[in-house]
Amino acid sequence: MTSPLFALVTGASAGIGAEFARQLAAVGNGLVLTARRADRLEALAAELRERHAVEVHCVPCDLADPRAPKKLFDECVRHGVAVDVLVNNAGYGVTGSFLSSPWQTHADFIQVLMTAPAELCHHFLPAMRERGRGRIINVASLAGHVPAPAGHTLYAASKAYLIKFSQALALENRAHGVNVCAVCPGFTYSEFHDVTGTRDQMKGMPRWLWMDAETVVRDGLAAVARGDSVRISGRVNRTIKSLFKLLPDRLGHALIARSGKEFRDAN
Repeated sequence: MTSPLFALVTGASAGIGAEFARQLAAVGNGLVLTARRADRLEALAAELRERHAVEVHCVPCDLADPRAPKKLFDECVRHGVAVDVLVNNAGYGVTGSFLSSPWQTHADFIQVLMTAPAELCHHFLPAMRERGRGRIINVASLAGHVPAPAGHTLYAASKAYLIKFSQALALENRAHGVNVCAVCPGFTYSEFHDVTGTRDQMKGMPRWLWMDAETVVRDGLAAVARGDSVRISGRVNRTIKSLFKLLPDRLGHALIARSGKEFRDAN
């Protein structure tokens, strides 16, 4: 008998993470959902159990805690869950300049957006390779492909790291039946800007720059199934990435600096 497929989604309580859970459940995947807000996780789990009759486990935790990735892995082992799809989606932004926040704030950010995804891959990859199947999606960003603005100092750096990490991991594991993809959305309707307190600034962004989470997730799942190691979501975002690649570095940085003043607090 074939064992049921399970997906682990981090940052699953809202936005892109919740949409990954919904689309994976819709095709019959069992789920392990994690985020800090237990009530949101349980509400989503109840919705998916009722709508799709899938098994859902909720493991509330904060990935800023260095013990959290191992806790997630141990919980999966305890429940006898074999994770075939790992979605490293948890993330947020730290507003202001690098020196406007204490180091612990930055250390927590690095733990959530860089260390935890790498550790979760390290925990779950061996079994995927042994089974000869697996999918890993690291939710990166268009920000990892273009010059970084002032403010949110570590955000673009963390996303560029996820892109390069995913490319290397994809090459190492493709022959073992495991596909790895960095999914890179641009501006996406979610709670991200509410959490960072930048919703009012974002209202000035033109509508054609925005995508919805459903489209981003559908595109990302198709990309990892194809074996793409990097997927930039949306034609507009792919065009932006291509244009910045063609521009001289000095001009690209100047354009980002000018636009960033309108939407980022760099003080």
